[in-house]
Parts: sequence; structure tokens; C-alpha cells
Amino acid sequence: MKKKTAISVTEAARNFAECVNLVRYRNFTFVLLKNGSPVARLSPPEEKVCRGSDLAEVLARVKLSREEAVAWNRDLKRARKSLRMPASKWE
Repeated sequence: MKKKTAISVTEAARNFAECVNLVRYRNFTFVLLKNGSPVARLSPPEEKVCRGSDLAEVLARVKLSREEAVAWNRDLKRARKSLRMPASKWE
């Protein structure tokens, strides 16, 4: 089970070894806050994140037929309507 916790940068600094152990052995992710705003994340290295640039790079190599491209565009528009942006860019 993955656990995500928001902590201050000061708290992370004071308990850095404990935070690293929780990340490594218990699969925790820490969102580090500075003045209440997220500034960094401490997470396991195997955590996969797909960014828009990653997707664009893969799609640039894919050759779609006209029908597939139309279906992809339709599905993408439908997905965008159903997705909500997270309250924080760190979530």
C-alpha cells in the first residue's frame, strides 16, 4: 500500500533518515512543504510518472491509420471531459 504524507521541509530535515527509511521500506511518498506550499517530493525510485512530453515522444513514433487517428482524437476528447485536475500539482 502506498502512503502519501505532506510534511514541512524543516520536519523532513530533522527526520531525514526516518523519512528515507519509510520511503524505502514502507513505500511512503512525502510531499515537502515550504510555507505551506508543495516544493518537492521524496518517493521510491520505481514510482512511474508519465508526463505529457513522454506521451508526445511515444506518439511521435506511432503511425496511425486515418481511422485510428480519428478514434484516438475522439477518445482523447472524451477522456479530457471526464478527468479533473488535482487540487495540487503534487497529487
